[in-house]
Amino acid sequence: MAGIVIKPRSRIFHGHDWVYGSEIQKTFGEPNPGDVISLKDFKDRPLGTAIYNPESQIVARRFSRRKEELNEDLFVRRIERALLHRENLGFTDPVYRLIWSEADGLPGVVVDRYGKHLVLQTLTLGMDQRKEIIVGALQKTINPDSVIERNDSPVRNAEGLEPSVSVLSGADPGPFTVEIGEGIIQEINLLEGQKTGIYLDQLDNYAAIACLAPKRKVLDCCTNQGGFALHCAKGGAASVRAIDVSESAIEATRKNAELNDLTLECEVANVFDYLKKAETDGEKYDLIILDPPSFTRNRKKLNEAMRGYKEIHLRALKILNKDGLLATFCCSHHVTDTMFHSMICDSSVDAKRTLRFVDRYGQRPDHPVIATLPETSYLKGYCFQTMGGF
Repeated sequence: MAGIVIKPRSRIFHGHDWVYGSEIQKTFGEPNPGDVISLKDFKDRPLGTAIYNPESQIVARRFSRRKEELNEDLFVRRIERALLHRENLGFTDPVYRLIWSEADGLPGVVVDRYGKHLVLQTLTLGMDQRKEIIVGALQKTINPDSVIERNDSPVRNAEGLEPSVSVLSGADPGPFTVEIGEGIIQEINLLEGQKTGIYLDQLDNYAAIACLAPKRKVLDCCTNQGGFALHCAKGGAASVRAIDVSESAIEATRKNAELNDLTLECEVANVFDYLKKAETDGEKYDLIILDPPSFTRNRKKLNEAMRGYKEIHLRALKILNKDGLLATFCCSHHVTDTMFHSMICDSSVDAKRTLRFVDRYGQRPDHPVIATLPETSYLKGYCFQTMGGF
């Protein structure tokens, strides 16, 4: 088996599973892009098996600490293990993430389950070349009615992969409804919309924030399909306004509100523009939810992203009522929890508002985190209450 020798002090010796180009001492055996390769340390000791892509900054991604072939048998074993893990966590609800990339031993593979329908993403070259094998393994283990490919993520660009959305197995189920959280019905279309249908990582957080909503005037920024807004309305909010820059997202939110017989004020608006205008107009809210899409997909634009996060937090804090609540989330793994918390604190100082900690949030357990792979932990969230008179 062809492979690479890894330099001393590389991150793989600290438990990580990625090898960057700068960490390679030498390549042997002339591996091709997408091949399975062996990893060795500088003393010729084996470190496991990885998928290889010299066109990516991350040249190798380890999927086993042993010598293994990336065949259907391995995929079946990894899927069965992932399924058992979710069952042990108590996931009886048929809507959850079944495979979460490195966290389930399949770097670049994401599988979301919506009952009898699966959505597959292959975000690395080695896994993309083996889509048919993955589909076969899913048919053996889950036997879904359909497998939909949602490979329209910009993450694929780094691997030199083109976008692709298609039906890999079965037939397009078309729009259908799922029940999430506290009995909220949402319509999804697996071939369209954000992510693979809905934001599965936030489902527990929808319910948690809804508990804070009774009798409050709520503003849900970047609502997408209305996850937080719908739950807050059902939770007894006095009023809920949902905004999003996407017309299709707002249309989906309106439709979901009708499905649940809930009243929402829905508006197509850019979050920066809306918050600025709200401040000028003297609007006030009791609970503001900030759940924007990632402002950065690489470290080069991190400073720019942090300025964007700070602006919306500063403006949100200025339109919170006395003793109001700010629930805020960040889904970029490039923004650490420490950076995010520090930005919130800086925003409160500039807004001249004292914040009291209420709660913190993360991704749902069906998005498991590996202790030595910080990239598997990306979603962080906080709730703070403004303290009137301080």
